[in-house]
This record gives sequence, structure tokens and C-alpha cells, in this order.
Amino acid sequence: MANILVIDDNETIREGVAAVVAKMGHKAHVAEDGQRGVKLFKSRRVDFTITDLKMEGMDGIEVLKAVLETDPDAVVMLITAFGTVETAVEAMKSGAFDFITKPFKPDLLRAKVDQALEVARMKKEAARLKEENRVLREESLAQTGIDNLVGESPVMQEVFTTVRKVAPSDSTVLVTGESGTGKELIAHALHDLSRRREGPFIRVGCGALAETLLESEMFGHEKGAFTGASRRKLGRFELADGGTIFLDEIGEIGAALQMKLLRVLQEREFERVGGEETLSVDVRVVAATNRDLEALVQEGVFREDLYYRLHIVPLRMPALRERPGDVPRLARHFIEKLSGRTGKKITDLTPEALEVLEQYRWPGNVRELENVIEQAMVFCEGEVLEEADLPSNLKKRPAPGAGLRQEADGSLRVDLAGRSLPEVLDEVERTLIASAFETAKKVKTETARLLGIKTSALYYKLEKYGIE
Repeated sequence: MANILVIDDNETIREGVAAVVAKMGHKAHVAEDGQRGVKLFKSRRVDFTITDLKMEGMDGIEVLKAVLETDPDAVVMLITAFGTVETAVEAMKSGAFDFITKPFKPDLLRAKVDQALEVARMKKEAARLKEENRVLREESLAQTGIDNLVGESPVMQEVFTTVRKVAPSDSTVLVTGESGTGKELIAHALHDLSRRREGPFIRVGCGALAETLLESEMFGHEKGAFTGASRRKLGRFELADGGTIFLDEIGEIGAALQMKLLRVLQEREFERVGGEETLSVDVRVVAATNRDLEALVQEGVFREDLYYRLHIVPLRMPALRERPGDVPRLARHFIEKLSGRTGKKITDLTPEALEVLEQYRWPGNVRELENVIEQAMVFCEGEVLEEADLPSNLKKRPAPGAGLRQEADGSLRVDLAGRSLPEVLDEVERTLIASAFETAKKVKTETARLLGIKTSALYYKLEKYGIE
């Protein structure tokens, strides 16, 4: 049985609608004007509201607005005369479920009631599932970490604690750490645990575009602002209004853009490229970098005032080699995560495979580990990943006298063993380049970026060391 509210200042229509509703097995609550109707709606659970459009005092449009303000998911239908159909259609654009015109037959009313109650049921079910997902997500975060960030090591538990403390605020957060440590996942977690979680999460890759294009990407541009600007474009800050903007690779932006970004952080105001109108935004800023911003400030490359605006809440992501105990759990997490993509039903890893993973240094961090697990799953023919399934560069062990020896703690020790220093240095360089090449999935521009060298230099070294 549903609770249906009927609001109409015409007693005949009001009681007639109530009678039809009662015969359908529902409970009818009636009100002779809009004010009483809204008061009734606020005082009890109502599944469906039927209101006349033309009433003295508060009319049907005002009733609709008041009801939806109280409960945005409320289902409201209007009763209207033929001459006011246009107004009823406009009301539907404002959130009304439907309307019927006088006079109407009981069969039509019954059909509308059934439809409305089904819509109300679906809205309630969606709200219930949304709330369940929210609770489950928060329980999951409390028990296992934050979203796709996995780790039981003390250093990762410190990260999780910091994220939970900082997320509810609007303070700017600067996430630092090597490439592949999960800085963007941290930004997502800060957003998901904040009061802005229903708002947008917008990412800007600051290192991916030339500065002129990046300015337009951040702040938008007006039509005709530059060659090719054929229409107005909204910037990422506008799109992030009410939510979170994630500025990845913040250390890559140039001096001119740094000054404009400083103004946004200070005043939350900016102008589109080629525009004069000053726009205001309400955004939470999370920035990330794998560079040493303090060193860039000392070099005069990065503005000191911008650094301190970004550095309000610093959060450092540890490298994977700093938490080797998390490698087995991360590996199993990726096996589960990637099962759909690879089409493989793999349940675990052999002890020998785990030993290889635990002994490796992971210069590409968690991202490299994920890539390695995906590659191994593709080649695995059984239900358990074996050492033979892992990429060859992980399993290479320096031969005696080869110049490099891996210690029990994972560190590398140089052993000349009668060889010249240039020979040993070449070997060290080859090992680092091969590892970075695997991490970057053999994308040369990304490999060069990881190594901090020019792409042209990388081509030469790949050829020199026979790395294919």
C-alpha cells in the first residue's frame, strides 16, 4: 500500500481522486490548498503527490517546487485544464512526473498512479543502492586501504591515515613521489572521501602539452582568441567547479602559467584566454609531481610563492622498494584485477615467482609491477603464475665477476673483479635502460622521460646495448 497525497481546492475532484486511489488499495491523504498540502508532505512519508495546477494562494507550480526542495526524488503529477497545458509541460521540465487534463477518466488516473509508483520505487531502489555502495566503500576503505591502493606496510598505513584526515577539508594537497607510485590514485581517494565526492574529478596532465595549449586547457578560451579557436571552450577549472581538480606533473609548467595558477589558488578567479570576464570557481586543488620542487625553487625555475601555496598539505608516496613486504599482496591484487582483461583464471603465484618479484628493485614502482603481472598472465598456461611466466629482465642474475651483485637487502654492490670501470658502468647503464624500457612498455618517449634523457640519446643507447 502506497501513501498518495491529493491537493486540490475543488472538493469534487479532490474526493473523486481520493476515492479512485483508495479503490486501488492505497492510502489517500487530502489537502484543500497548496500550503496545507506541502505541510502534509513534510509531516509524513508520501510516495506520490497529485496536485491541481490552478489554486488560490500557492498554485501547483509552487507546490512542485516546495515538494522537490524537500525531497528531490519526489514524484509529482499535475492536474490541469486544457488551456494551461503549456504551463504543465513547463512544469515537467522543472521536475514534474506527468500531468493529466480535466476532465479525465478513472482508468487514465489509475494508469498514471501505477506508472508513478513504479518510478517512485525505482528512485528509492537507486537511492538505496547508492547508499549501500557508499557504506560498503567506506567500510572497504577502513579495512583494506584506499580504492586501488593496496598495502599493509607501516609506511602505507601512514599514507592512508593522512588521506583520511585531510580528505574532509578543502586544503590544497601536494602529492610527491616517483613515477608509478600511485599519486593519481591518492588524488582520487582525497576526492572520494571529501564532501565534494558528488562533484566532478578533473585531471590535467601538465607535462603533456605546450604551455600555450596548457593555458587554454586549464582556463578555456574565447572564440577567436587564437588561430583555430573557432568556438568558446570551457577550461578544466570551470569543469571542476564544485569538485576537485588534479594537476599532475605540476613541476613541468612554465613561469607565465605559474603566475596565473598562483592567482587561481589565492583568489579562485581567472579569465579565459582572449576573454575579459572574470570567472570564479569553487574547486579543491590536488597537485602531484615526481620532481623536487624545492630544488626547482632554489634554481629559480619554480616560483617560491606558488610552491608554498601548493605545499599546504604535503603527502609523499613511498617507492615500492621502500615497502617490499607489500609486493605479494599487490601481485595478487593485480591478478584479480586483470583477470577480465587477460581472459585468464589465475588464482595465485608459485613461491619461486614471488621470490623473483620480492628481490627485484622495481624502478617503475607499482605501475611496473602491474605491467609485469599482466604480461605474465598473458603467457601463463596454467592457473598459477610460475617463474617462467615472468619477463626475462626480472630473472637475470649477474654472473660472478660481472660487475654487479645484489645483496640480501636488495641493494646493488659494484664488484670490478678484474674488469675496467667503463665496462662496469656500461653494464649498470644497460641494466637501468632495459628495466625502464620494460616499465614503459617499450614506448621510447616514455622510457626517455623515466631516465631523464633525450629520446635521440635513448635510440643510440638501445642500439649500443642491443636492447630490442
